[in-house]
Amino acid sequence: MSFSKLGLSSNILRALEHSGYKQPTPIQDKVIPFVLSHHDVMAQAQTGSGKSASFVLPILEIWSKNIGEGKSKIKTLVLTPTRELTLQVAQTFVSMGEFLPQKPKVVSLIGGESIGDQLFAIQKGCDIVVATSGRLIDVLNKKQMNLSHLQFFVLDEADKMLDLGFAEELELILKEIPSKRQNLLFSATYPPKMQMIASRITQNPISVTIESDEPTVQAINQRVIEVNHANRGPLLRHLLESEKWEQVLVFMANKRATDNIAAKFKKYGFLAESFHGDLVQEDRNYTLDAFKAKKIRILFATDIAARGLDIDDITCVINFDLPRSPADYIHRIGRTGRAGKSGLAVSFIDHEDQDHFALIEKRSQIKLVREQIAGYELSGNAPEKVKGPEPVKGKGKSKKDKLREQAAKGNG
Repeated sequence: MSFSKLGLSSNILRALEHSGYKQPTPIQDKVIPFVLSHHDVMAQAQTGSGKSASFVLPILEIWSKNIGEGKSKIKTLVLTPTRELTLQVAQTFVSMGEFLPQKPKVVSLIGGESIGDQLFAIQKGCDIVVATSGRLIDVLNKKQMNLSHLQFFVLDEADKMLDLGFAEELELILKEIPSKRQNLLFSATYPPKMQMIASRITQNPISVTIESDEPTVQAINQRVIEVNHANRGPLLRHLLESEKWEQVLVFMANKRATDNIAAKFKKYGFLAESFHGDLVQEDRNYTLDAFKAKKIRILFATDIAARGLDIDDITCVINFDLPRSPADYIHRIGRTGRAGKSGLAVSFIDHEDQDHFALIEKRSQIKLVREQIAGYELSGNAPEKVKGPEPVKGKGKSKKDKLREQAAKGNG
């Protein structure tokens, strides 16, 4: 299958060729014709599957054939969970619209940047808004944004948005947009709460599930190394020197640990930086650009980097700390092995991580051989599991009793 058979115009095909796209991914192949036929779509596909282009291309195709007179009006609204993904999707609209007779005016709405500048860009006239939901709410509260001409409403990485409290914000957004519109949802999973949101947004959607995304992750060479907690830093330095990995993304448990280890590795002479949500947007952009340009070799990051980072040349992903959620393991390791290249993912585990990693293996449908590296072997014994007393039925307070007590305190 080629892009030319999907009903895209020569100007968009030229942009695809210019950007190095050869042939559509499975999700692009399935979703693009449905969008061009004006159907609502609920698509399930993993990160790295080419979801963005599957809605960007047909939206631009339809938009380019229906450009109205006068000042641009917002026809498309895309919501994403992170600033990085917002900027990336906005850039995809710009690059795919490069050769259209009239280029789309695209505005990104993200926190960490001047809301005044963003409002000014909207008021000058724009065709496409890509936003994080929090900043979109901020802008809507200013009452200076007209969404009455909206034709497309897109949720990208919808399940991750749900984790960030999106359900409450959605009601406010739905009040501001026309009821008649085309809705496109993209999510790695559709748990019950996601299904409920989907039913609120879409009308008779066509469901698209891409099973073939899993082998992309399966194709990544995954390793698990047993090492004592205190030896993870020395082991990582040893591996960086012995394995000669070029671009390495290291996932940490929290922001403070991310900053601390990046500072340590810099002292050891490594080109290292930290990346997390507390950085101002300018620093986030600068750090990512430097990593893409290979001015930084090791990026220590929180899970903010697990989705939305589109960097083709990450040699290796390291789980210095394991992710809390097994689903996040897939998103993390999906940062490597992109654009048809081989990838490597390495997880460090100690005695206390064994059960959690076994759960990750079960959910990810993998089974990995435990390795140990000479000089950094796992020592000691697993701590004994202390079982608490069995709950006695009828002894605990019910939820109703607790609520009654709270009400009594409030009235007292």
